[in-house]
Amino acid sequence: MFLLLSVYTINSDAQELKARISVLSNRVANNVDKKAFQTLQTALNNFVNGRKWSNDKFAPDEKIDCSFLLNLESTGDANVYKASLTIQSARPVFNSSYVSPVINYQDNDVIFKYTEFQQLEFNDSRVTGTDPLVSNLTAVFAYWVDMILGFDYDSFSPRGGNPYFQKAQNIIDNAPEGRNITGWKAFDGTRNRYWLAENLLNSRYNIIHDAIYNYYRLGMDKLYNEEASARTQMLNVLSLLNTFNVENPNTMVLQFFFQGKTQELIKIFSKATPPDKSRALEFLQRLDVSSASQYQQQLK
Repeated sequence: MFLLLSVYTINSDAQELKARISVLSNRVANNVDKKAFQTLQTALNNFVNGRKWSNDKFAPDEKIDCSFLLNLESTGDANVYKASLTIQSARPVFNSSYVSPVINYQDNDVIFKYTEFQQLEFNDSRVTGTDPLVSNLTAVFAYWVDMILGFDYDSFSPRGGNPYFQKAQNIIDNAPEGRNITGWKAFDGTRNRYWLAENLLNSRYNIIHDAIYNYYRLGMDKLYNEEASARTQMLNVLSLLNTFNVENPNTMVLQFFFQGKTQELIKIFSKATPPDKSRALEFLQRLDVSSASQYQQQLK
């Protein structure tokens, strides 16, 4: 009944996301009925795509392209699963068929309780329901939906994503608490949902929002018509982020920004003048350390 109702109430012209959600259960014990995970996949697709997440109206071609991959494994408790959640989103580039990656992140702090046909509920004003482990699944998805919206809005207007980062912070402030639930607290680690929201709302780090806007709106969106000046803008973004990193080393948001962008950056700066290519290489090796060898091989 719930699933049929969810499908019926979707208004394809109203929602903001064009999300594809997949649930993998290869690591779940063989004695568990895997049919429940197909039901969960359908329910999650309906939950994300069928809900209105903002006050704005999106035309069908304006919906944000994104995907979620929930990879499950068993725990010692019945109907309780640990999971990694891979979140990806992209935005179209002006005058092009190319879509530029915005978010590419794996959240490893996911644990939840689910039984087949369980209703997926979420309320901004009451994030945690009667069972924290049940509430945690929709809280995690709602948080990442708000992040997808926030980064997308930031990429189109200066600091346009702040309302959605605030909504994500509200979820953190009211997040489920319980045994094995992690990712919502500062002490849960240095790279988690808490720290990403903290960095995005920390006034000391406002320059990050300028970098996001300048990278996409003044850089990527102008590559087709004004390639040289667009590349200069993107080099300025790297310089801006380098200064930020010197003053604020080891922030989560900086690492988050670069994930998924390596090949895009290599393609952009491989066509730069030798001095600009050299400068870009210097910045990228400092800022995106995990991909330093790729930059060295392809931009030297």
